[in-house]
Amino acid sequence: MYPPRSQKNRSDKKAVKKKFGRLWITFNTCLVAMIIILISFYFLSENKNTKVALPAEDDKSISDQMSQKKEPANSAGTSEDIPSVSPSEPEGHKQTEAVQPTVNKPETEKKNEAPVEKDKVASKTNKGSKTNIDVSSNKTEEKDNSSKASTTGSTTDGKSLISSGPEKKVLIQFAGDMIFSGKVEDQLEKNGYSYPFDKLGNLFQKDDLTLANLETPVTTRGVGAKNKQFVFKSSPLALDALHAAGMDVVNLANNHILDQGIEGLLDTISYLDSSGIKYVGAGKNKKSAYEPEYVNRNGITIAVLGFTRVSPETSWFAGSSNPGVAQLYEPSQALKSVAEARKKADLVIVMTHWGIERSLKPNDNQQMLAHSLVDAGADLIIGGHPHVLQGMEQYKGKWIAYSTGNFIFTKSSTPATWKTAVFQARCSTKTGCGLKMIPYKAELGQPVPMQQQEGQQLLREMQGLSIGGVRIAPDGTISAK
Repeated sequence: MYPPRSQKNRSDKKAVKKKFGRLWITFNTCLVAMIIILISFYFLSENKNTKVALPAEDDKSISDQMSQKKEPANSAGTSEDIPSVSPSEPEGHKQTEAVQPTVNKPETEKKNEAPVEKDKVASKTNKGSKTNIDVSSNKTEEKDNSSKASTTGSTTDGKSLISSGPEKKVLIQFAGDMIFSGKVEDQLEKNGYSYPFDKLGNLFQKDDLTLANLETPVTTRGVGAKNKQFVFKSSPLALDALHAAGMDVVNLANNHILDQGIEGLLDTISYLDSSGIKYVGAGKNKKSAYEPEYVNRNGITIAVLGFTRVSPETSWFAGSSNPGVAQLYEPSQALKSVAEARKKADLVIVMTHWGIERSLKPNDNQQMLAHSLVDAGADLIIGGHPHVLQGMEQYKGKWIAYSTGNFIFTKSSTPATWKTAVFQARCSTKTGCGLKMIPYKAELGQPVPMQQQEGQQLLREMQGLSIGGVRIAPDGTISAK
């Protein structure tokens, strides 16, 4: 007997529905597969073009590196090696400082359109025996041997500041991080480019050598880094006032000098050359970046070098043919450069960028690296990056200032970042280097001397933060046990 027509219709509809269901499932499966393939292809192509980000610090890895480097001058390795550290966030890469990022607005002003206010800042041309400076060196080109200091009198162990014969002395002053962008730039445009130095008077003009960290590219061009929270860009107009105030050498090895790319770095180098300010820690290639700057003061040959252990990514490291910074993640090349400088200079100064932002105490990596740099031949270590002052240490008779804090900077909501100092190193061929600090407040774009009570409190705090029984007298003189 045949089934009723209504039952047959229902069966036909059910079969058709089942058929369309299978087709729909097949279609969706294919669609999902295509989406997965497209997404996979996208990420593969993205990773191919993505720059290598730096992993985090690993206290054990750097300790192991240091323990294997008993003879730093002969250590192998290059600045292009990826640091052998743990795969998390790089030391100091969290830009938590309440800094106002610069607006990358086009700048049309030319360098000669706003001359330095010479009534406010006197010239430094008569400062001591500064006329002895080796002006033949120019890091925009690869330096030739004529720019190097004479190696006469050097030994396999290197030269030493302590020597026989008539006593020679130099006064070296150094300070912390400097930028001229964001809210600082607003102050400069309002009050003039000599504004940061109004409260310093002629302090930097009375010494033999002045050093600080330039935490910004100086350029009117460039494309701001897209992988950073805070991106700086400063006007070339700031450099003339900086030089007129007495600045001699700046460290470019830091985590902001490439904020405007390679174009910004090369512009910075060019503007520094034009202004008469020397630089260390970065260059057109690895040779230039790791190379010391040699100067002669009062018959004493001084070598200055700069290195960083804080960098957003490995592409910032100088290579054999690409511009960048001298890195300290894998320190063999830095130690080798210091050892070579020791053979040619009476006094070797190393400027470093390292540590954790807003941490009042140096970490194990800082101390391990500082000791290794001294072992390689450094006489004085000048640290920066934490944006706060850290204590000092005397190691094998050599002074280490772990962090010099902010100097010319924006003002954050963290009170510890408002405290800074000018450090003085008086070095003699008879007694070595003695250290002293002068307390300052880091106001917005301007260091201001502290009042007596506030200054004494800072000196006591710094004594408490220092390592190995360091004493700081009421006049700021620093001594070790």
